[in-house]
Amino acid sequence: MQYSHSRVECFETCAFKYKMRYLDGIKTIPDTEATNALILGTALHTGIEEGLEAGIQYYINAFPIISDAHINEMIKLEHWIPKVREMLPEGIYEQAITGSDFIGFADLLVPVESSGRTKVFDLYDFKYSSNQKSYMDSGQLHEYKYFIEKTHPGWKIRNMFFVFVPKVSIKQKKTESLMDFRERIQEQLNKELVQIVPIEYNPNKVVEFAMNIKTILETKDFPKEKSFLCGWCEYQEFCESEVNYMLLPKNERRNIETIDKKVVWLYGVPFSGKTFLANKFPDPIMLNTDGNIKFVDAPYVSIKDEVKNDGSRNPKRTLAWANFKDVITELEKKDNTFKTVVVDLLEDCYEHCRIYMYDKLNITHESDDSFSAWDKVRTEFLSTLKRLMNMDYENIILISHEDRSKDITRKGGDKITAIKPNLPDKVANKIAGMVDIVARVVADGDERTLSFKTNEVIFGGGRLTVTKKEIPLDYDDFMAVYDEANGKAVKATRSTSKKQPIETPPTVNAEDVPDSGSEDDSAAEASTADSLAPEVQEAEPVKEEKTEEPKPRIRKKRGE
Repeated sequence: MQYSHSRVECFETCAFKYKMRYLDGIKTIPDTEATNALILGTALHTGIEEGLEAGIQYYINAFPIISDAHINEMIKLEHWIPKVREMLPEGIYEQAITGSDFIGFADLLVPVESSGRTKVFDLYDFKYSSNQKSYMDSGQLHEYKYFIEKTHPGWKIRNMFFVFVPKVSIKQKKTESLMDFRERIQEQLNKELVQIVPIEYNPNKVVEFAMNIKTILETKDFPKEKSFLCGWCEYQEFCESEVNYMLLPKNERRNIETIDKKVVWLYGVPFSGKTFLANKFPDPIMLNTDGNIKFVDAPYVSIKDEVKNDGSRNPKRTLAWANFKDVITELEKKDNTFKTVVVDLLEDCYEHCRIYMYDKLNITHESDDSFSAWDKVRTEFLSTLKRLMNMDYENIILISHEDRSKDITRKGGDKITAIKPNLPDKVANKIAGMVDIVARVVADGDERTLSFKTNEVIFGGGRLTVTKKEIPLDYDDFMAVYDEANGKAVKATRSTSKKQPIETPPTVNAEDVPDSGSEDDSAAEASTADSLAPEVQEAEPVKEEKTEEPKPRIRKKRGE
């Protein structure tokens, strides 16, 4: 198994998180907040390597919708990327460090001298953070130096540096306009400085790395480590619910071609043809909220408040969201012959959920309980929607109206109108991560089209990549596009699964580990890496070892 610095660091932070991510392989819906640390960090790296435009484009493409908050973060990137590029010498970006028991990527290797087969480099690692202390104590660069020199005979690391790019985090005041706030962001940026901090090599850090691997291999129980970091953990919900969620499948490859479930989110202006298209799917049942069922022949359930008059002064009222949840429960039984479930309209369901939670929490608005009510409403809605997504029906179709009421203010002050589903941004971003395709229905007179365009203005996304940007609003045409996108995803997966393991250099042996205190102790701990079998850390592709002149590698989004 190949261990990375981030993999071992995850175990040290919380063993339960390590188990969820690396042993159980639990995937979560990506965080689409403007301040997502992984996306911002990768955008900064991309900009430093490929230029400002590439970095900004990466950041924009990472989100289904761009808001003013995203523009604020882009202002910071536009400030820092040129400054860092100006400060750094020329070198090799994203140098893979691949051994039989280690994997990593050096952000920048700068050649300083060369003599025969001996090549000397300075090593740089970029950090978009104001918390320098935690990184100064880290073993990352020490591990990189050791394994670079071990896997590349003749290579030597002379100096090591952390490049700290300050992360400016200030909030807009209630009395402050957006433009005034952005001026204040710029003022704060001008006060900050990029720092290049030298790090002195410590062989003890490499020994600690080997010791930690030994601990991981011997660990049977993975306890939870509660700390202030829990609020930023993607597994917080699993952890706090204490549900035994994991049932291991049979150890054999699945035939992806047999998976034909379609999960689609359609949005557009009223009467553009969204419901008409959904009606074309096989054996549909419509969970309808707006009464728009006159021109479709599918059976439907009306999602609305129900009042039963039993003759008393206070008739019994069942809220619409409670009825929606009852329908979901009934559909989960699969005691029916439906193949397609349509939710029409999704934003009405969200409003029904809000009213339901108001009643449950005894409030009149989320602001009445500002510390938790917003989260409780959102959690109730998304958790119920996940129940729907997890059902074993051939098609799940979500329908929303289009919203153009919100403008995005660019850096220069000009405004552009955002085109998105009529839902709160946080909710919409989460749903986009649940579906295969987000498609916009466009009505131009009598012409109806289905658009898959997505940019900083138009909301879009999904798991599948669609080549065509626009097609006629027709069921057969849509199925052809869907099947093409799904086929490409299957082909890519099949191609990846056929790749053979790459031979890597010898493992860490006792005699190879740098001296640190007791020779016997050091050797014993370091030799634990010898038992590791080849397994590549997720989202970090292994490159075949080469000893010739290294070439720059195009950065891709890295996992932890």
